[in-house]
Amino acid sequence: MNDPIITVERLGKRYSLRHLRDQRYVALRDVLVEKATGLFRRNGGRSKIASGSVEPTARREDRRSKNASPSSSSHLPSPTTSSREDFWALKDVSFEVKRGEVVGIIGRNGAGKSTLLKILSRITEPTEGRVKLKGRVASLLEVGTGFHPELTGRENIYLNGAILGMSRAEIRAKFDEIVAFAETEKFLDTPVKRYSSGMYVRLAFAVAAHLEPEILVIDEVLAVGDAEFQKKCLGKMREVAEGHGRTVLFVSHNMVAVQNLCSVAMWLSEGKLLGKGVATEVIRRYLQTDIRNATQRTWNDYASAPGTESFKLLRASIQGEDGNDTLTISTPLIMEFEYLNLNEGARLNLSVDVINEHGLTVFNTVPYTDAEWHGKQFPYGVFRSAIAIPAFLLNDGSYRVRVMAVYDQAHIHYVIDDVLALEITDDQPREGWQGKWQGVVRPRLQWRTEFLGSSKKTPDRVPDTLQA
Repeated sequence: MNDPIITVERLGKRYSLRHLRDQRYVALRDVLVEKATGLFRRNGGRSKIASGSVEPTARREDRRSKNASPSSSSHLPSPTTSSREDFWALKDVSFEVKRGEVVGIIGRNGAGKSTLLKILSRITEPTEGRVKLKGRVASLLEVGTGFHPELTGRENIYLNGAILGMSRAEIRAKFDEIVAFAETEKFLDTPVKRYSSGMYVRLAFAVAAHLEPEILVIDEVLAVGDAEFQKKCLGKMREVAEGHGRTVLFVSHNMVAVQNLCSVAMWLSEGKLLGKGVATEVIRRYLQTDIRNATQRTWNDYASAPGTESFKLLRASIQGEDGNDTLTISTPLIMEFEYLNLNEGARLNLSVDVINEHGLTVFNTVPYTDAEWHGKQFPYGVFRSAIAIPAFLLNDGSYRVRVMAVYDQAHIHYVIDDVLALEITDDQPREGWQGKWQGVVRPRLQWRTEFLGSSKKTPDRVPDTLQA
């Protein structure tokens, strides 16, 4: 139990980044329009040249370019200069993981967590340092990891098992358990390219968890599943670790899940290992030091805005209802998000979690009350969603905000952690107790007390004070 199954020594991973200067972001839409327009012009030019009615397209374009002003040049500029920069996703990371340990890996986005898992899973090679692994590794790093889209679910189960070094007999013995856990019986002989993201994850996790690897590596991919399936997966990971003595590496931004599942936690920040030890202590240090007050965030550069090819978050803010940036428990708050929908006709909505300094989700909110847009198809364009948070709801303390882009009110498309961070202060005068007000929330509830009389419903023995 005490021998290390994973040994990492002075691990480093460097990427070379190329920067283009004086070039704005060009969307794929712009490139396609430009190409299509050019093709149309060439075809049109050839057909009209044959009839002798119009000058050749190339000659016409030359004449236009000579007469055009500098400002009317193409909207797809060529890159002018470029530079390269070395970026260390991991630097000088060393640790050991003992057989049977369940290790949570925590840290902000970009801390190097996924890079570390890819190196441990032999997907990418380190730039420096070395890794020693004893046993088979099963990885679930993103939706459909290790799946071939043209193969059916049945075929992919056998393919994944073979990649893990399992014999056909071993895979067959676990086959029914895998299918039952994934709940994909009806689609077992369907190519997985037709699976939804939730079906992909269910099957991929079932394969990874049931084919008995010595080391199970799981990234935040479970965030795309529904709540019931996430609970099911966490239970299976606990069973794999405790019941079978296997080693689990688990990356998550859900501190409650990490604390409940993991005995040990590692904290990564900017590619460096800042701490490793008892999960509750490492999580406490991380939450206390890694929350930064960020109540206003704007992404002016479309390319760097968080999101995908279908969704981009452009701005996020939280402030007092009157525009004041001083946030107290008695301040009504307005939280706003501006975002770009690139998926024409998508049924899109945001789901927002407000998380306290202990990693507990204080509340989640979705736009059920937005009659104009909730459940409707969104056109291509920019939207703004505003959320009103009443006074005397949040207790004083530090909070983080997580935003999820959701399709069809059920499928999480993209998750943005720590998009906002805020500090709520206590501005209420008190008599008597002056310590921290207990509780996750701080509602000001209506009380009413009535005097029922000195004889009505009194206990058998009247207190001496009433007898007097």
